Amino acid sequence: MRRALTAIILGASVIGLLGGCASTRVVENDVTSFARWTPAPPAPGSTYRFERLPSQQQADAAQARLEGLAQAALARVGLQHNPSAAAFSVQVSASSQPLLRSHWDGAYPYGSPNIFIGGGSGGAGANVGFGFGFGFPLGGMDTPQYRREISIVMRELRSNVAVYETRAVSEEPWVETDPVLAAMLDAALRGFPVPSAGTRRVNVEIKP
Repeated sequence: MRRALTAIILGASVIGLLGGCASTRVVENDVTSFARWTPAPPAPGSTYRFERLPSQQQADAAQARLEGLAQAALARVGLQHNPSAAAFSVQVSASSQPLLRSHWDGAYPYGSPNIFIGGGSGGAGANVGFGFGFGFPLGGMDTPQYRREISIVMRELRSNVAVYETRAVSEEPWVETDPVLAAMLDAALRGFPVPSAGTRRVNVEIKP
């Protein structure tokens, strides 16, 4: 009984620790941004509309969901979605692909193979035996990763000049797409309208 009770307590403790670890997650992004405002950055409340590439017309539902996430992120940096009186156009795109890697990154899908040769003797007059083994190491696969990329291009409608471009790239194990994309959009717009030069790491915390 005492052993069973101890096992239950330990199990509950492990579950509690796992739950605590899962309460918040961090999406790590490599962000690269460029700005060329003429003559000055947009004032808070500046208006924009979404524009789509021809390839984006075929995935209407997915693109509409992405634009909804982008609209919320753009509002957080002071831009207003107003298609009928827009001063800027915004093109937003996203891509995602799974990455499966082994700890060894070899030519074999489950790591490099191992070859084992052994021998032994049972003593005087006993048979001598040798063994040969070939196999793959267990536990060779990493947790599946997902490489996602977000891109935002903003143009001034009056001059049709691209004035802002930003991209965020992330490789994470999180399966949920929308919360990760929302975090990546916030990362891509970090520092708007005058971002830091060069590629920088921007971490965004999300909750499940």
